[in-house]
Amino acid sequence: MGGGARRVALVLAGVLLVAGCAGTPEDPTAAGDGGGQAGGTAEPVAGGAGGDGGGASGDPIRIGISLPLSGDFSEPGVGVQQGYEVWAESVNRAGGLLGRPVELLFRDDASDPNRVVSDYESLITQEEVDLVFGPFSTRLVIPAAEVAESYDMLFVEPAGAAPEVFEQGFEYLFYAAPAVANDHYNYLADWILALPEDQRPQTAAYAAMDDPFAQGTAYGLKDRLEAGGIETVVDEVYPPDTTDFSAIGARVAAADADIVVGGTQFEDAVGLVRSFQELGYQPRLAAFSTGPTLPEFDEAVSGATEGILSPVGYAVGAEIEGNAEFAALHEELHGTPPTEDAANGYTVGQVVAAAVEAVGCAEQGEECQRALADHIRANEFQTVVGPLSFDEAGRPQSAHLIQQWQGGEVQIVLPEDSDAVTAEVQFPKAEW
Repeated sequence: MGGGARRVALVLAGVLLVAGCAGTPEDPTAAGDGGGQAGGTAEPVAGGAGGDGGGASGDPIRIGISLPLSGDFSEPGVGVQQGYEVWAESVNRAGGLLGRPVELLFRDDASDPNRVVSDYESLITQEEVDLVFGPFSTRLVIPAAEVAESYDMLFVEPAGAAPEVFEQGFEYLFYAAPAVANDHYNYLADWILALPEDQRPQTAAYAAMDDPFAQGTAYGLKDRLEAGGIETVVDEVYPPDTTDFSAIGARVAAADADIVVGGTQFEDAVGLVRSFQELGYQPRLAAFSTGPTLPEFDEAVSGATEGILSPVGYAVGAEIEGNAEFAALHEELHGTPPTEDAANGYTVGQVVAAAVEAVGCAEQGEECQRALADHIRANEFQTVVGPLSFDEAGRPQSAHLIQQWQGGEVQIVLPEDSDAVTAEVQFPKAEW
């Protein structure tokens, strides 16, 4: 669609405020003169670590990105930023895109949907970036994609997986990860329902953040288990700013469910585990989305990770083309192995780069941007999370692995026939 009514509505709504700029992951609110406050300017990052472009020449291809580097989603937001930086550094060391260096312009949206709108408006209209990459979280992806759509801009994003993302009629949006939220737990559901009747769990408790992605993951599993005869005994939804999980923990513990499922980000996953510990609640299986996929989770819950399951779209040790190089460069630039969030950021870059090189353009304007979108929709891409292809709405057509914390380390446990599997499912889980 052209830049018609949506663009006019956005402009009339006064969303041309320039949001604060993002700094490095070590200090995500400090950058330039903006200091993370409205009125700042985007901070350019060439190659993610000051790379020299690897022989690339000419004007840089400038890519505008708003991320939640502070606020509710700052933990995964910083991970995505690191993935974007590693991708840019890799591309620049190899000679750039179309022979031109890549430059990333970051802004911190502070996990605020209104601010993410103003960020992308100003990146597109004032900074006049050539391309945009998406933010983290469905809550931010939908309003950001509205802006991109209104300016006919390709919008490949790393973390908007809830069903409603793909129900908006977006023509330029693609989710660069293996599966949408409702399908994240499919392999776990298959495994549970295949257990012999006398071993299969009978009851389940669900606690989910009031967030489309978090609820989507938990309720995708809930639908499958209920259809298989596993009774739901608790179903709790809590606001994103919840910090006290004692009441929810008490209700789940009182029900003594065989399985507890958390539709979580990071801090709330930590809060739920701590509340269960304090109450002595020991389910036979525990599954939480997102939080346990981050390496700092183990320390945050004082090592009480044993047996926790999570869907994960990336395995650092997977023998996938380009993965070892990605992991090594991430370690070089950031001092740690890549997280799933970093991998998804890197994958966004891989998909966009392949389209840019195939189509031969990277610039604003409907002709170029639509050609890029059409190419992505029609092709499969080799990425560090495996091969990706997309349906007409931008949904990826794959599935997530299932990881489990065992003995203080993360193991890939499902699907059982995957080359990525490193251990069998621990069931029942050990005590926290």
